[in-house]
Amino acid sequence: MFQKILIANRGEIAVRIIRSLKELGIVTVAVYSEADKNSLHKEFADESVFIGDSKPSESYLNQEKIIQVAIDNGCDAIHPGYGFLSEKWEFNKKVVEAGLTFIGPNWQAMKLLGSKVQSRIAMIEAGVPVCPGMKGGSKDFDEFEKVAEEIGFPVLVKASDGGGGKGMRVVWNIEDLKPSVEAAMRESISAFGSDVIFLEKYIQSPRHIEFQIACDKHGNAIHLNERECSIQRRHQKIIEETPSPIMTPELRKQMGETAVRVARAAKYDNIGTVEFLVDKNLNYYFLEVNARIQVEHPVTELTTGIDLVKLQVNIANGGKLQYSQSDIKQLGHSVECRIYAEDPDNNFFPSPGFINFLQEPKGVGVRYDNGVKQGSEVPIHYDPILAKLITCGENREESRIRMINALKENVILGVKTSTAFMIQVLEHPDYIAGNINTNFLNDFQISSKPSEEIQNAALSLAGLHSSSQKKNFVTSHNNLIQSNPWLEIGKWEIIQE
Repeated sequence: MFQKILIANRGEIAVRIIRSLKELGIVTVAVYSEADKNSLHKEFADESVFIGDSKPSESYLNQEKIIQVAIDNGCDAIHPGYGFLSEKWEFNKKVVEAGLTFIGPNWQAMKLLGSKVQSRIAMIEAGVPVCPGMKGGSKDFDEFEKVAEEIGFPVLVKASDGGGGKGMRVVWNIEDLKPSVEAAMRESISAFGSDVIFLEKYIQSPRHIEFQIACDKHGNAIHLNERECSIQRRHQKIIEETPSPIMTPELRKQMGETAVRVARAAKYDNIGTVEFLVDKNLNYYFLEVNARIQVEHPVTELTTGIDLVKLQVNIANGGKLQYSQSDIKQLGHSVECRIYAEDPDNNFFPSPGFINFLQEPKGVGVRYDNGVKQGSEVPIHYDPILAKLITCGENREESRIRMINALKENVILGVKTSTAFMIQVLEHPDYIAGNINTNFLNDFQISSKPSEEIQNAALSLAGLHSSSQKKNFVTSHNNLIQSNPWLEIGKWEIIQE
């Protein structure tokens, strides 16, 4: 087994990985930037090393520096977490060439799956259902026009090497096709250094369902059931759950077997996620593979009892899967909400600043994976995720109610979050009924305005905190804007004197 592992990441995922590595008796090395010099993940690790300026290119994206730090500090392996370098096959290859182990799939599989065009071609050849459209990428506008007319509008223009909604355009008519293709190319070059674009049929109001897979280096492959990820903003998930409200044993078996077929076609050999779009008739189409651990992995852990980080490490160390497909059970229901420092009333714009007060939710069936503490700074340089709140229960309704109560208990003062917004989503009649899709937030006007009860509770907590600390706080509410009360009750400022 590995003796020492460097975590090439920050925030809540770095803390989450460190927890499992400590249980395995593995020494952990954190890296941190100037902005993270007082961060929780730095303090939580056994060792920590400064790697540079706050800019990601000077720190968390500096491949050579991270590898050298791992070598200099006697590490056996590097765990990339998610984001940053986690799906950069070039980094994966460099880690291996340096004599270290990359805790993830082999770089050849990552390279294939990192290209939406190449992976699409591979899945078509493997008999995996994909959305109708181009087989490969193109720069020939005539081909885009021809395929669009064949499959019919609306169509989706996508960047082959893209992600997070970048380089993606929905096109509803022929007049908008060319400018959309050109804009997608420009955005893709800027974000990913590639202008390879392709086109496929736009599935209107689909569900986004993904399957957790696990494959070892000995040819064994299984899935660990599905996750419903349809509640999204700007093509990024904010609420996830398992099982999906639409799932039946028959559909789970069919989609799960397809997910394993995807993994085998790519010669995949670690954990990852096969993502599908599902239409209203329950037809499903391969979307992509996320070749890393996912943000929403805790809901799978809580309903299977399997620690996915430990599983990653075991596979990377050459171990065989300890489980067969028949061993994987679905135990109850789990929901996850991503706690971001962002303003839902301003198009989810990031809300950097300092966390003046933090109260973590607790209770039966509540898990809180956090990357911040009271006094932490939320910098402008990185993804604004603060924590993940996960609940589980015997069924969906128990898990949903438990989540609402936990969100109300999760008090964060100093920055805005979307906590109250997510409560409104969870209380929406269509969410309760399971009638959700990727356009849910666009189709329904969800208000983030807090109730008077929540406002009063948050104000009382802030007052109790100030009294317990015996410090003077000055508050003002000029030009009050309703927002998340667990952050600031509108436009409040808390000044420590």
